[in-house]
Amino acid sequence: MTAVLDVVLGPVVRPSTYRRWVFLILGGAVLVPFMLIVGMVLPSLMPAAFQDQTLLVVALSLVLVVGVMVLMSLIPAVRVIEGTAALELLGDGVPEQATRVSLSWTSRARFAGWFVIHLLVGGVLSVLTLTVPPAVVLTFFAPFLGQVDILGLAIGTPRGWAGVWVPLAGLAALLVLVHLVVGAAVLATRAAPFLLGPTAAERLAELEQRTEQLAERNRLARELHDSVGHALSVVTIQASAAGRVLDSDPEFARTALSAIEESARAALADLDHVLGLLREGQSAARPQWTLANLPNLLEQTRIAGVTVESTVEGSLDGVPPAVSREAYRIVQEGLTNVLRHAGKVPVELRLSAADDRLELDLSNPIHEHGTKPRAGGGHGLSGMRDRVRVLRGQMTAGPDQGRWLVQVRIPLRTVRE
Repeated sequence: MTAVLDVVLGPVVRPSTYRRWVFLILGGAVLVPFMLIVGMVLPSLMPAAFQDQTLLVVALSLVLVVGVMVLMSLIPAVRVIEGTAALELLGDGVPEQATRVSLSWTSRARFAGWFVIHLLVGGVLSVLTLTVPPAVVLTFFAPFLGQVDILGLAIGTPRGWAGVWVPLAGLAALLVLVHLVVGAAVLATRAAPFLLGPTAAERLAELEQRTEQLAERNRLARELHDSVGHALSVVTIQASAAGRVLDSDPEFARTALSAIEESARAALADLDHVLGLLREGQSAARPQWTLANLPNLLEQTRIAGVTVESTVEGSLDGVPPAVSREAYRIVQEGLTNVLRHAGKVPVELRLSAADDRLELDLSNPIHEHGTKPRAGGGHGLSGMRDRVRVLRGQMTAGPDQGRWLVQVRIPLRTVRE
């Protein structure tokens, strides 16, 4: 019994019913100007011989009203206003894209259908809203007056106790109206994803845009991990070393503090670039660290206590900028991994730039008591592999005869093309 009462009377007490009711009768309010315009224009366009044919006049009026509504729906502001009203008043079920103006004719046609249906259904419900509640009020006087006046039409009813059913019938009619409103609102929310939502092409474009955004965020995360992570590793080691020898070797302490300053400044430049991208898509000038900056990177690492023996075969000036930037980051991350996992151990770096590819080998001894390298690669190795993969290169990393060896091979001819 409780379930039945909830189904029958529940919509009467729910606030969402009246919020949706407002949305529907707004359609009726918007319909009135269209009907007035057609009512004034049609008689002047229609031959006098046909003006007496009521059915023809009604049909032509309906066609003209619908045509004007379709044209009106093509105005972008109408889409924004209608979509906003649907989102705010209908609630759940209406897609967020309802307020977005689309250049797709498929999307425009769907919205035109939504707009026309909203106005026509809203017109019917508006008429019922204006007639049923006043009629229900009048039914309470029927047992005393013996009649009910509805729109100027006097309907006779029994007097006294015999007419008690008339107010009850009026309440039932009002309840039916409420359920009509609820039913229309439910149908509207179910149709909204199709009529107001994105088309398949728009969903695909949005998915591609989202994919690009995620790829960009992933790239920014790699940039922060490589540049700032390296700087923090150098700063930590240098600060620790400077603190230990501050009194005994002031010159070394000053050198360490200078390296800390330089590392922090470089990290700050990278951080400023990334934060600029995250702010409204704006960015400061991006630091273009390339293999030309490799000597500074190696010097910072040496000051941190890591001996780096570097060998360069061929000229790095001919390496394409894209490869040069990524190769710099790969070396930077490799040296950072050495500082984190192996400590102050000698490192061997070999760079070979041939006509068709760039070779990069980075190796260091695996310390027995140091942090054991992770063959699975953590975020650092994963980021390095991503950089190599984008350039269609190959990378291997793992233990090799007591040493940790990273080998990178990047084709140059494909990048130049």
